[in-house]
Amino acid sequence: MKEIASRRMTAHLNDEFVVFLIGFRINRFLRVHKWLPVFRAMRPMIDELTADPDSGFLSAELGWGNPLIMVQYWRSLEDLIRYAVDKDAAHRPAWSRFNREIGVGGEVGIWHETYLVRNGGYESVYNNMPRFGLARAGEYIPAEGRWGNALSRIEVNGCPS
Repeated sequence: MKEIASRRMTAHLNDEFVVFLIGFRINRFLRVHKWLPVFRAMRPMIDELTADPDSGFLSAELGWGNPLIMVQYWRSLEDLIRYAVDKDAAHRPAWSRFNREIGVGGEVGIWHETYLVRNGGYESVYNNMPRFGLARAGEYIPAEGRWGNALSRIEVNGCPS
């Protein structure tokens, strides 16, 4: 079980970073042979990225539902794109397989959104939580003093109101 911080905490990163949301939606549940390979494709990619500290991948969280969503944190857009197009990495063959075997048939929808976060252009708080989300990608510090409320966290991170 993850250790729960029994006080208010916040996350801090010293530089710009990327938040990448990716997921899929099952449109036809009975077509398991179409959506199950899409579901199974993500774990090898995350394992590959986690094993390579030079990849630029910082962390990820998975949210269950339909659509399924994964929130990923990256050091830079360049790192994310470099991984996406790398012919020797797990993503490129999985993407090619999706386009070849599923394509536009409609059984499974996939999507992603990419956000570039400027230095300090964020704030976070975690109450009675284990290290999670952005806090896994950066420092996990007590939300007190100059980090005590949302406005001051934005200001201390470098974005005056």
